[in-house]
Amino acid sequence: MTQSRISIISGSPGTGKSTIAPILAMSSIYEKAASIELDHFWGYIRKGYILPWENGSGDQNDTIIEAVALSAEKYAQNGYDVYVAGVIGPWYIEPWQEIAKSGIDVRYIILRPCEETTVSRFTERTDKFSLNAEIVRDIWHNFANLGIYESNAVDTTGQTVEESVSLLKHMINEGFFRIK
Repeated sequence: MTQSRISIISGSPGTGKSTIAPILAMSSIYEKAASIELDHFWGYIRKGYILPWENGSGDQNDTIIEAVALSAEKYAQNGYDVYVAGVIGPWYIEPWQEIAKSGIDVRYIILRPCEETTVSRFTERTDKFSLNAEIVRDIWHNFANLGIYESNAVDTTGQTVEESVSLLKHMINEGFFRIK
C-alpha cells in the first residue's frame, strides 16, 4: 500500500481512544503502522507545564498539537498507517487540514459514547492524570455539538472494545471520516 494515511481517534477522556488506537494500528492493512498517544507529549514538558484545560494553557496546547501533527505526518510520509489518540477537538483541526492538503489521507474520528458511559469508563481508569468526573463531563460537552464534523462522531455506548474496533476498521477502510 503506497497511500499515506493518518487516522485521528478523538473524544473526551474515557471514550476509549488510547485503548482503540493501538489495536487499530496492530490490525492495519498496511505493512507498517504506528500509534501515537497525544497524552505522552504532555509528559515531555519539564518546566512551565499548565494543565491543558486551565486558563493560560492555549500556547502550550497549540505547541503540543502541532508537535503531534508533525510526528504523525513524518510517519505517514514514510509509509506508516498512523493512528493518533488524543483529545483533539474541531478547534485543533487546522494542522490536520494542512496535512490533508499535502496529499496525505487524514481521517478524523470522534468517539462519543453517552455522557454517563464516558464518565463511568473514566472513573474505572487508574491513570486519571489530574482529571475528575466534573472535568470529564465538561470536556464531553465540548464534543456534544461538532458542527460540520457531526458525521465524524461514532456512538460507542454499549459496545465492547472489540465491537468498536471492528466498526471503526470497517468504516476507515471504506473511506469514512476524511477531512479536507
